Amino acid sequence: MTLRSLFVAVLVVCLAFAAPAFAQQRHVVDPAILSQAVGQHAAVQDAQRAAIRQALARPEVQDVARQFGVDLDRVNASVATLSSAELARAAAAAGQVNETLAGGASNVVISTTTLIIVLLVVILIVVAVK
Repeated sequence: MTLRSLFVAVLVVCLAFAAPAFAQQRHVVDPAILSQAVGQHAAVQDAQRAAIRQALARPEVQDVARQFGVDLDRVNASVATLSSAELARAAAAAGQVNETLAGGASNVVISTTTLIIVLLVVILIVVAVK
């Protein structure tokens, strides 16, 4: 047996015994806490997507979208593809639209129309960039 073969054999044996020892060490982050954080993040994103879809389903938003020639089917489909930052911006705009039009307010004033347009433009820009 050559010196090289002997060295490789010793190295393989050392690595074989070291792997289980490293696997038994504690994780830096507790898996339960990590799972909870991921679940909370997913729940926030689901709520943001729901707020956007709620705003897009409003008749006032649909009327404004039709006036500007915006394809709401395409906009609705793109909601699922938004990144975290894009989703947060669109959800903030959708929240303002939903809040403004809550309670059955049927009059769409210029500021509400502006909010609706901002929401649609944010989503359309994201779709165009992707």
